[in-house]
Amino acid sequence: MVSRFNLSHLTLAVLAMTGASALSAATLEIDPDKVPVQTTDLPVDGSRQAIQLENTRVLGTAEEELKQAPGVSIITAEDIKKRPPVNDLSDIIRREPGVNLTGNSSSGARGNNRQIDLRGMGPENTLILIDGKPSTSRNAVRYGWSGDRDTRGETNWVPAEAVERIEILRGPAATRYGSGAMGGVVNIITKRPSEELKGSVTLYTVLPEDDAEGVGKRANFSLSGPITDDLIFRVYGSANKTDADDQKINADHQAFEESLMAGREGVRNKDINGLLSWRINPEHTLDLESSYSRQGNIFAGDTMLNAGGAFVESQVGKETNIMQRSAFALTHHGDFDWGSSMASLSYDLTRNNRLNEGLAGWGEGAPSDGAGRFESRLRNTRATGELDIPLSFGTEQVLTVGAEYLYESLNDPGSLRPQGFDPAGFDRSQTKSTARSHALFVEDNIELGSDTIVTPGLRYDHHDRFGDNFSPSLNASHQITDALSIKGGIARAYKTPNLYQANPNYLLYSRGAGCNSGEVNIGGCYLLGNEDLKPEISVNKELGLAFDQGTWRTSATYFRNDYKNKIDAGNEALFRLPNGRRILQWENKGKAVVEGVEGNLFIALLPSLDWNTNVTYMINSEDKETGEPLSIIPKYTVNTTLDWDATDKLSFQVNGTYYGKQEAPTYNARANETLDRKVQKDVDPYGLVGISSGYAFNKNLSVRIGINNLFDKRLYREGNSDEAGALTYNEAGRAYFASMTTSF
Repeated sequence: MVSRFNLSHLTLAVLAMTGASALSAATLEIDPDKVPVQTTDLPVDGSRQAIQLENTRVLGTAEEELKQAPGVSIITAEDIKKRPPVNDLSDIIRREPGVNLTGNSSSGARGNNRQIDLRGMGPENTLILIDGKPSTSRNAVRYGWSGDRDTRGETNWVPAEAVERIEILRGPAATRYGSGAMGGVVNIITKRPSEELKGSVTLYTVLPEDDAEGVGKRANFSLSGPITDDLIFRVYGSANKTDADDQKINADHQAFEESLMAGREGVRNKDINGLLSWRINPEHTLDLESSYSRQGNIFAGDTMLNAGGAFVESQVGKETNIMQRSAFALTHHGDFDWGSSMASLSYDLTRNNRLNEGLAGWGEGAPSDGAGRFESRLRNTRATGELDIPLSFGTEQVLTVGAEYLYESLNDPGSLRPQGFDPAGFDRSQTKSTARSHALFVEDNIELGSDTIVTPGLRYDHHDRFGDNFSPSLNASHQITDALSIKGGIARAYKTPNLYQANPNYLLYSRGAGCNSGEVNIGGCYLLGNEDLKPEISVNKELGLAFDQGTWRTSATYFRNDYKNKIDAGNEALFRLPNGRRILQWENKGKAVVEGVEGNLFIALLPSLDWNTNVTYMINSEDKETGEPLSIIPKYTVNTTLDWDATDKLSFQVNGTYYGKQEAPTYNARANETLDRKVQKDVDPYGLVGISSGYAFNKNLSVRIGINNLFDKRLYREGNSDEAGALTYNEAGRAYFASMTTSF
């Protein structure tokens, strides 16, 4: 039952929490087993705001309520088992409403390194969490002139079979997580340790029909159980290899013969994770977790500007870069008469080891012959925690208060090394940059009558370089009838400049072709980091209706993000050096807007047959200064799935995705010129269909086989956006997969 509470108790609780953990935060997933007021049975579609336990109405926390928002999707372990990804979890996340895969920028460079893009805001505005903790390893990868990174993103650090569920939060619900969540949040939640000894092994392989496409295979294991009555453990690990596409896979399709138009890069993954959970007493639990992951690429020949040459081609099939991520976390969950608490201290280290790459001209982002290797290191130390406090001040409510501290350190000697083109007097000896920030936040989940819940929130962030930021939010839901509900929200989100954009020691160079074509070229131009940048800002709004009749339900959500202060490379010279070379900087540009509609329809055709469909339609995605979209995504996307449990042991699935037209860019912002009409190539609408079947021989052995891209629809990469418009990535053809899991 919700208990009464007064202000003095609240003050004492906050002081006790501060003294015990020193810090608190909003980014960690609350363990439902440690929250005294249980709300884990709340339906995903949000058809109820509270559940009835006997005669007591129980109200959830703000975090739990926000996960019932219109712009939230949940992918379960069963969903992943029925549709196993080839390698990266992005393969299955991409099928949710509002989600697409895009390159890191609209330039088309690194076009096959496609990452999660929520509501067209771009991968850099999608925050990836692992068990509630931000994963930011991609920030250890050099940031290019057009916003490009040679990175696979953050969704490949956890093996698919180790995932309990994936929560995808779009719109206002995501802003509670702070910087980097303007597009939304993807929270990858791993399976908890079990009270009984359990283990499993999964083998998976995918075989493309086309020999030019890479074969994939992986092996995963997990083991979990008790050590003593109060100490349980979990360990999982995996080995995973996906081969690169053939070096010449795009040879017959590339826009220019002299460019090396690489296909999809391969990857070698190794992951190991261990967790100890100590139940100190029935009210307090302490978790200690450690993990190590290694991702080595299998080079396919891709470079930033598709620059080839004998040395680049000699590296095809080799590991030109290796990403290693080590993470440690200590987390305490506590239950008290007045509510619950969470406190955590975490540390993660990313080591980005790669061949030295060019920083200038045509060779920018390409491995350099004779330049050796370098290793950049990104360290994040984070202390977080929060209090959830049920209150009864005229109405039932659950107050959440918390704080967060973050220290970031990036040392990148490869990207800040002298190149022989430094401006006179420019100091390149400092290769390390750091940043400190802290945040305080408060949210209140308030029940206004039996059918209405209002959730106001306010987050305050202070960054040692970029000052103060306030992020207010307001979400609300109302049950109009037993079946019909309306929900909506508005919130201010932000993103601080990354450690490359804000570093005055970081520079790139163009000999002229990459500079503003409207200015006189004398010796090219430099692009410098800018420590006076301001954070990017977005005001996110959404409004949705949901109708739930039990055997079928449907919903529709309108969203709009108004974006300003977007950081881009400037294309107008601030000044010229005595030798005539121009100096440019990263700049805060004008405004942009993203808006669209998401819809869902679920029908239980039979007790054993479900049909689930979602659609996303983009009304607008426009940089108001250039008229260009923020990222190249389809005008509309439709995902549909038919699940049939034929018997207790035999199941079938048919899934399909249809993508609308992807329109090509018309303007090259870096060169400040309109692109020639002949290179403005759109991607025409296309569809993908997959089928699979699973059979459980018994509770210890199951198999699944299937076909991806049944009708063999393929796309070939033709170039960057200034060569081939939107045709900047490969869509793999028909492939056959099989998986087997044995467990005890």
